[in-house]
Amino acid sequence: MTSAFGRMFASCVACLAIAVPVAAQDAFVLSSPAITDGGNLPPALKCTRDGGDGLSPPLDWGHVPEGTESLALIMHHYPKDTVEGVDPPSQYWLLWNIPAQTTTIPQGNPASIGDEGSDKDGGRTGYTPPCSPPGARHEYTITLYALNHRADALPTEDSVDVNWVAMTDAIADKVIGSTSISFWN
Repeated sequence: MTSAFGRMFASCVACLAIAVPVAAQDAFVLSSPAITDGGNLPPALKCTRDGGDGLSPPLDWGHVPEGTESLALIMHHYPKDTVEGVDPPSQYWLLWNIPAQTTTIPQGNPASIGDEGSDKDGGRTGYTPPCSPPGARHEYTITLYALNHRADALPTEDSVDVNWVAMTDAIADKVIGSTSISFWN
């Protein structure tokens, strides 16, 4: 079921990009004052093992699509031997119930904006900092989703029970726009 859902979810998001024309100056855009799209993760944002602070990156966005009721965010990467759109990725941050009027999340999310799902290892909720094995390089993607309705199937509080599959299932039919940035570590 996960394989079929993954393909369907990827197709739905791809269709949205084609079916919803947006003027370039009004594009829904995610950015970070600390991360360059396609660049390397700055040393300060790495895991503590690698000398960083282990905090989530600061994020900014603008031009949220009209009709947005709520926002959701997923940070993930596909480990070796997994296939995008077929296998679930490793999840590093699951965040939902972000108020639609929000346009920024400061580094570390000190105000606890939104509700957080399971960390990468499934042991607690919240952000997992990238900590690639020595000598390995992985690409990580942060995607912000504009939703036309709250993700009612998800709890209204942090929950270790929410993983990538549960979250993507809950938002799949509510996505009206998305924007992403990627980086390497």
